[in-house]
Amino acid sequence: MEAKLSNLTSLPSKDQAIGYLSLLSDILAQAIQSRVASDIHLLVDFVTQDHVNIVVGRPVLAELVRTLDEKRVRDRETRKAIVEDCLRIIQPRLTRFEEQATILSYQLADLLEEEEDFSESARVLMTIQLDAGTEKLKTYIRIVRLLLEEEDSVQAETYYNRAALLIHSTQDKELQLAFKLCQARIHDYGRKFIEAASRYHELSWVGDLDEDERSQALSAAVTCAVLAPAGPNRSRMLASLCRDERTAQLPNHNILTKMFLDHILRPAEVKDFESSLKSHQLAKIGQSSNDRLASAVQGDDIILTDSDPSTRTGPSTVLDRAVMEHNLLSCSKIYNNITFAGLGTLLDLTPGAAETMARKMIEQGRLRGSIDQIERLIWFEGRSEEDDAQGKAGGLGDVDMHTEETGAPLTKKWDQQIRMTAAGVETIVQHLTEKGLVAPNVALTA
Repeated sequence: MEAKLSNLTSLPSKDQAIGYLSLLSDILAQAIQSRVASDIHLLVDFVTQDHVNIVVGRPVLAELVRTLDEKRVRDRETRKAIVEDCLRIIQPRLTRFEEQATILSYQLADLLEEEEDFSESARVLMTIQLDAGTEKLKTYIRIVRLLLEEEDSVQAETYYNRAALLIHSTQDKELQLAFKLCQARIHDYGRKFIEAASRYHELSWVGDLDEDERSQALSAAVTCAVLAPAGPNRSRMLASLCRDERTAQLPNHNILTKMFLDHILRPAEVKDFESSLKSHQLAKIGQSSNDRLASAVQGDDIILTDSDPSTRTGPSTVLDRAVMEHNLLSCSKIYNNITFAGLGTLLDLTPGAAETMARKMIEQGRLRGSIDQIERLIWFEGRSEEDDAQGKAGGLGDVDMHTEETGAPLTKKWDQQIRMTAAGVETIVQHLTEKGLVAPNVALTA
């Protein structure tokens, strides 16, 4: 092979190119694949040397790149070895053969992606020198997708931000959809679950996607909505998903409905949902030293039960936190107030940890209430008219009932509870009378 290459150098430049191309065809026609790789190495190393005219070397290298792209080297491992070897040889002379190096890099990235070596495939794409345009945007989006497959969300966000600067310059629907999917997944991995749920739900309505892809996007929207921090934003997202009739066919429809209706979630239901989560959605979360210290404080109001009181000082995972915050919000719809210990028992936390969680939600505006640290009570406030109207048909709210002004707010609550109790007793007696279980003229005496 060395002798053949040396003989070609004595020919005129026009004939040299023809000779090298003919030699390349002879090499590719060989039956022994190992010989093909070694001979191509000698050929590429020779034609890229400075003593070979670039007008001769480029066409030869371009033809080799084309034949590799057409998979004329049938053995996949041999083809991969040739591509890697060619890139190593070209690297010192990249400015002379930049176009061929770019194509070879894309080929190597494709081969690595087929092997599911996503991080290495992304690394190869990062080395490509790209001009501004659609190809650059497409490559950035592909890098984001590959890095997310390896759950490297930090580096993926870097390339997502670069793609965000270019997405406005294209009208390609396929690229725009790919970008939106990357956007939803970046929010998902970054634990911005409300934003992720909104993007996934938006994608689930795109007609250009297959039915299976739309169903997966809708399922991901439900998962992210369930994991989102409890509060008004999540309530609006849950309402939007519950109004979507397609969610009734999803495995997670039960937990979605319970969260929307503010029902307390039980451990068995949470366990079933947990089995459907991805690894990043089960990530461990930490506590600040101040929260850990406050959560460890035990009060004098520990509730004595058959089981030992909880020693947990906070949620351990993203799901754990979402469920605890949801159950705390559900408590606010059931009780007027609750002790730290009572809330801790319900959430499986120490009283101090229960107070810390409630305090944070009140501070962030996600829970309406106040904390009485002297009495060790959490007081819940009722919904405002604006909040109530969001959940009622037509936004009509309740009928306005004028009540007598009695002064202190606790007295008002006491009077309201008496009215509700009396009304409940009257309703029960009416039902019993209709069924003939109580005489119509019965007198109820205290």
